[in-house]
Amino acid sequence: MSTVRKSPPQPAPSLISGTLKVRKPAAAEAEAEVPAVGAPARTPQSEERSNDQRRKAEADGVERPRGDRTGGERGRERTSGRPSERPLERPRSQVSRGEGATNPARRGEGHTNQPRRGEGPTNERTPASRGRSPVKGPRAAGDAGERSERPGRVRGAADNADASAHRRAYENRADAGADSVRSIAAASASLPVSGAAAAEPPSGVRLSKIMAERGICSRREADEFIERGWVFVDGKRVSALGIRIDPDARIDLAPEAARTQGQRVTILLHKPVGYVSGQPEPGYTPAASLIGADNQFDRESAQRFHGSHLMNLAPAGRLDIDSTGLLVLTQDGRIARRLIGEDSKVDKEYLVRVEGQLDAEGLALLNHGLELDGVRLRPAKVEWINDDQLRFELREGRKRQIRRMCELVGLKVVGLKRVRIGRIKLGDLPLGEWRFLREDESF
Repeated sequence: MSTVRKSPPQPAPSLISGTLKVRKPAAAEAEAEVPAVGAPARTPQSEERSNDQRRKAEADGVERPRGDRTGGERGRERTSGRPSERPLERPRSQVSRGEGATNPARRGEGHTNQPRRGEGPTNERTPASRGRSPVKGPRAAGDAGERSERPGRVRGAADNADASAHRRAYENRADAGADSVRSIAAASASLPVSGAAAAEPPSGVRLSKIMAERGICSRREADEFIERGWVFVDGKRVSALGIRIDPDARIDLAPEAARTQGQRVTILLHKPVGYVSGQPEPGYTPAASLIGADNQFDRESAQRFHGSHLMNLAPAGRLDIDSTGLLVLTQDGRIARRLIGEDSKVDKEYLVRVEGQLDAEGLALLNHGLELDGVRLRPAKVEWINDDQLRFELREGRKRQIRRMCELVGLKVVGLKRVRIGRIKLGDLPLGEWRFLREDESF
């Protein structure tokens, strides 16, 4: 037996008919329904008055505060595809703190954008205009202070006045500090000084200087002898450098110092042309290179040459590279001081061959009256010994002195030879050879 169904099942629907409705959150609905605290109630009269104010502000070119717009206008702004056409707001950074922001539309009239009586709030967005309760109390003041100190904000007149006051106060403190320092220094200077600070400057003369002036030794040798304890002042041994003594004190040397001085030698050299007396420049040969055992003139009668004789051997005076004659080289500081010291009275004799004419007036100038480098020369003794040769006796040795003196009177030097220094003569010492200064000789 077959069973036939009279009503077959209907197919499942593929689409859900009806309309979905999105429900707002409860908090949003409550916020929309509850008016903002402090905001005026919206009535038809207030809406009309707001619209009149908006039209008047647009005619004047002033932006109407956002808080004066109706809910419908705000909704239209949100739903429209383009932003509302309203003038740009001035950046807050351009508004100086402590000064009223001037309304651009009424700047010439001296008005500010403070709201007129009967109008809504200014174009600053207040909490009430945003639909939120205004914050009251200390937090609101703190927030305002934070906003006023934002970087980039223009300093107002109050800030400038405060900065000027702080700067003036700082300068006054600095001046007061300087005055205090000066007063303290003046007071310190007026106080009596006691102790070592009140000690008088040391009296007397340095020991080494007195020894050099008396001709005992050179100052360098004096320091050496003092360090070794070889110096006695009024019978007391002295071993401290820089000591000062009475200029009339008695000074004695220990036997060791006398033996040391006796071992120091002085050499007399007949210098040829082409050798320099002092430290040579590149390409020149020093005269000290001629000192050796091979060209010792007195090798049979004097001590033999030793390498130690070249130690600290220095020329006592100069002789030009183009000149020849007697040159003294010594290890003894006493002799060097006697010959080239500022107070030296040892004269030197030269034979000079010249070219040119010299009258009596020129000869008188050579004896006295010339100056070199702005310094007047000491008196000299100059005389003719033959038709082309002069003899000079000088008590000083300036660089190329004789040649420059002759040039000043119209003469040219063609040959120069030194034949005597003090009581020591060149004699028969051959050219390019040397000998020791004997114990019985002195300058």
